[in-house]
Amino acid sequence: MLTIDGSQGEGGGQVLRTALALSLVTGKPFHIRRIRAGRGNPGLQRQHLTAVQAAAAVGHADVRGAQLHSSDLTFVPGEVTAGEYSFAVGTAGSATLVLQTVLPPLLRATGPSRLTLSGGTHNMQAPPFDFLEKTFAPTVNRLARVSLDAAPAPASGEPRVPVIEVRLIHPGFYPAGGGEFVATITPPAQWQPMELLERGPCGGQRARALVARLPAEIARRELRVIQAQLGWLDAELLVEEIGDSAGPGNVVIIELSYERVTEVVTAFGARGVPAEAVAANAVERTQRYLASDAPVGEHLADQLLLPLSLAAGGTFRAVALTPHATTNIDVIRMFLDAEIATQREDANSWRVTVSTK
Repeated sequence: MLTIDGSQGEGGGQVLRTALALSLVTGKPFHIRRIRAGRGNPGLQRQHLTAVQAAAAVGHADVRGAQLHSSDLTFVPGEVTAGEYSFAVGTAGSATLVLQTVLPPLLRATGPSRLTLSGGTHNMQAPPFDFLEKTFAPTVNRLARVSLDAAPAPASGEPRVPVIEVRLIHPGFYPAGGGEFVATITPPAQWQPMELLERGPCGGQRARALVARLPAEIARRELRVIQAQLGWLDAELLVEEIGDSAGPGNVVIIELSYERVTEVVTAFGARGVPAEAVAANAVERTQRYLASDAPVGEHLADQLLLPLSLAAGGTFRAVALTPHATTNIDVIRMFLDAEIATQREDANSWRVTVSTK
């Protein structure tokens, strides 16, 4: 049984989520101690406990220590089973990170799965649903694109489906939560190596300012800052008023679309933080991405490592490698015989190569 120190690296939930996913894929049990010791509220919080419960459900696992605030957990995986599942965080904790936990094993299951996940969909502590929809899912789908295109068409004549499809039912903001989305996972027959070294031509850009149960003027103020600092056109700026949210919320979402990748940058409003400061935060991180020619943003670099290690490997260039990414690499090496090499190219880009055996 593997023994894992949950305080290593970024010291948060990434160690636990990656360990759960890889345990289900490899069949290796593990014992993790000092869970999230690097956080101000250590131990299992609601979203982490839901991730454990979700992993246990899809993998028929034997789990000990799965209680709120627990800092010690033993996980013995069983057989991963495709099917229909529903997982509810019960708070504004990130539902997208629960999906991150069970997605890798379900991508290797013997059939398709449909998941309904509820909780926070737009949470400042995790990539929001828009990143999942516009950036992560399309990139993973491309890992199977070649094999899907090369395979014979289904006998029924139906079109081939993406590996991952996600659909937002309604958003959930901090602190009320209450969001919901559906994810459909269809394991491919095989994976292909990925090379993502260039963005390709720009296909468009837009900034959306979302407000739920808050004045629309907040969104307009944010977009004025973005227009002034990035010089974008009126047609590239959109106010969205959310009518089906369980509570108030505000988020700025900037999308940069290229031929090979779409980068999503987000900044969240909070009580006492001026709208102008929220927008300036989004602009600063957008400018940091634009200052590099690397296609993979920092959040995608973190989340792409696991699919590549479980598929056929590949190479990508990233704007930055965060502690989440380096922690992911360390945990992947515990479970898999995969080689992950990182090389800094310059101040604004890294090259990452994943080799599988």
